[in-house]
Amino acid sequence: AVLIMMGRMAHDEATAQDAAPHGGVFSYTPQHFEALADAALAHAKTLGASDAAVSVSESLGLSVAARCGEPETVEHHRGKSLEVTVYLGQRSGSADTADFSADALRSAVQAAYDIARFTEADPAAGLPDEALVWHPGEEPPQLDLFHPWAVDSAQALALALRAERAAYAEDARITNSEGASVWAGQRHFFAAHTHGFRGGFATSSHGLSVTPIAQDASGMQRDWWMAEARDAAQLAAPEEVGRIAARRALRRLGAQPLTTRQCPVLFEAPLALGLLGLVLRALGGGALYRRMSFLQNSLGEQVLAAHLDIESNPLVPGAFGSAPFDGEGIRLAPRRIVEGGCVQGYVLGSYSARKLGMQATGATGNVRLASRATQPDDSLEHMLERMGEGLLVTELIGQGVNMVTGDYSRGASGFWVQGGRIVHPVEGVTIAGNLREMLLGVQAVGADAYTHGALTSGSVLIGNMTVAGEG
Repeated sequence: AVLIMMGRMAHDEATAQDAAPHGGVFSYTPQHFEALADAALAHAKTLGASDAAVSVSESLGLSVAARCGEPETVEHHRGKSLEVTVYLGQRSGSADTADFSADALRSAVQAAYDIARFTEADPAAGLPDEALVWHPGEEPPQLDLFHPWAVDSAQALALALRAERAAYAEDARITNSEGASVWAGQRHFFAAHTHGFRGGFATSSHGLSVTPIAQDASGMQRDWWMAEARDAAQLAAPEEVGRIAARRALRRLGAQPLTTRQCPVLFEAPLALGLLGLVLRALGGGALYRRMSFLQNSLGEQVLAAHLDIESNPLVPGAFGSAPFDGEGIRLAPRRIVEGGCVQGYVLGSYSARKLGMQATGATGNVRLASRATQPDDSLEHMLERMGEGLLVTELIGQGVNMVTGDYSRGASGFWVQGGRIVHPVEGVTIAGNLREMLLGVQAVGADAYTHGALTSGSVLIGNMTVAGEG
């Protein structure tokens, strides 16, 4: 199994085979990490801690960048960390160390203990309820999260150059480049706390991106594209990434301004992920207990159009948002956060749940915005036809979002659409509205689903927004 859940094992029982599940990639075995965690917890108890939590991790990776046919940067990284939190009743303190020696471990625990001694008590502080946490006897799901990539800097550079060359070859108007990058990363960890949680696993994350620049008599435009995957064998070919990026840059040449108007706005799928992220942020415990959310007290209320659902499934094999438990050790399972436009539940860690007088839900994973009205042939072209006349947004600029009021105002570029077809590229406009009205006004979600990290959405059509331009 790629996902490794570990029972108790003394460090001196570790053998060369202990590293086999990780392909011999890492310097430390899972059993070594477990022994370090147990030592930290034991020392915390010796000092008088009422509870304690510890996480031990190691990561390594490679990042290579090229620009205009030449190598630009090569970065190798390897890091390790032990993080410990000590509780003295409702007082807590945290410390970390990159030194795994016995003395350094004890010093880190002592530092956390000393911080807790002089920290003011917080009624919401503490570990998750034992009934909510993952326990070592549970059968681990097969999530297929770890595929190390044995790529060296020369091979990675060659891939980046292939992507950039493909962008240049697409059209003579691709005259420059902001560069191409290739990265490979691997990480593993073990975590435990005194409410019964013990577990850890290994993950990988690899990717490729390129940002070409197009130029003609109208000026210069740039755009980008990328591919990412747990398994490098599933990455799109560098040539495909380069061609897509070039076409995206080329289509923006000749951009024109617009006059101010009210019209429908279609968010391209990669940008629709930003809207989904804002909803999750507004339904998150931190924003709610601080009263900094435009979706305050929205449980059971309709906040999105009635045809929309938001689902979280952290148990999808190979996905970036997959895990059997979150950072607190809370057991994760599929759930529907919004159903038929109505909020079914918030996203609460143990601290925010106590602040709100509710039960922790754990983190989300692999969150998808879905419409019950979406048809398999609802491509971007069909979404343009449905919009008829309006603005297709492909780039957003700035951070003009007020999470308390929901007011939304951001610089935008994209394409003006008439008769369901793109007429010309657009730049230098601002789109504005209020998120509550925008979410209730979602008319359709396309079948052109795009996934980045732990979020997935198709293009999103909003019935009416203000597009501010010239005059």
